[in-house]
Amino acid sequence: MGSARLYLAVAVGGFRRYASYRVATAAGVFTNTVFGLILVYTYLALWEERPGLGGYDQAQAVTYVWLGQCLYATLAIQGGGAEKDLMERIGTGGIAVDLYRPVDLQLWWLAGDVGRAGFQLLGRGVVPFVFGSLFFPMALPAEAAAWAAFAVTLLLAAVVSFGIRYLAALSVFWLMDGRGIGQVLMITGVFFSGMVLPLNAFPDGLGDVVRVLPWAAQLQVPADVLMGEADVWGAFAFQAAWAVALLAAGRLLQSAATRRVVVQGG
Repeated sequence: MGSARLYLAVAVGGFRRYASYRVATAAGVFTNTVFGLILVYTYLALWEERPGLGGYDQAQAVTYVWLGQCLYATLAIQGGGAEKDLMERIGTGGIAVDLYRPVDLQLWWLAGDVGRAGFQLLGRGVVPFVFGSLFFPMALPAEAAAWAAFAVTLLLAAVVSFGIRYLAALSVFWLMDGRGIGQVLMITGVFFSGMVLPLNAFPDGLGDVVRVLPWAAQLQVPADVLMGEADVWGAFAFQAAWAVALLAAGRLLQSAATRRVVVQGG
C-alpha cells in the first residue's frame, strides 16, 4: 500500500507539472484543432474518391482524425514524454541519483508519464475532440459500455507508448546522446501509429505488418474499439501483450545498462 501511494503521488506530480504550462497547453489545443481541420478536409476528399477505404465510412474517418489529435500529445506519439527527461538525466549523470533511490526506476518513470498523459488528455486532447464532434458528423457510440472499453484501451495505449519510449531512452546509456533516437521516435511514431493515415488503409502486405506492431496499440486499436470495429477482448489482449512485452524488455535492458555501462558524467 505504501508503494502504491508513492507511485500515485508521482503520477499526481506529473499531472501537476504539466498543468503549470498553461500557455503551452493553449497553444497545443489551437495547433491540434488546426491540424485536425486540415486532416479532416483531406480525409473527406480522399474518402469521396475512395468510399469505404480501410473499411471506414466518412463519419468514421472524421472520428479517426479527431481522436488522433486528441491522443497525439496524450500518448507522446512523436516523443516528448518521460523519455525526454530520462535521456537528459542519463546524459548528465543524474540517473546515478535515481538508481540510489529506494524505488523501482521503471515504475517511477511510468507513474510520472501516466500523470503527464492524464493532463494532456484532459488539458489538450478533449477540446479538439469536442470541437470536431460539434462541427462534423462523427461515429460515436451511445452505449456507456463502449466508452468504458475505450477508456481501458487508452490506459493500455499509454503503457505501450511508455514502453516504446522507455526502451528508446535507455539506449542513451550506450549512445550518450538522445537526439538521434528522438528523431527515430518521431518518425516511427507518426508513421506506424497511423497518425497520417489509418493502418487499415495501408496496402496489403504492409498493412498486415504495421497492424501487428506495438504502435498499432496507440491509436488504431482505441479508434476501432470506440467505433465498434474491433473485438473488445481481442483488442485488450493485443494491447496488454505488447505492454507486458515492452515493459519486460525495458527491465532487461535497464538491468544490462545499470550493470555494465558507465554513467556519462557520473
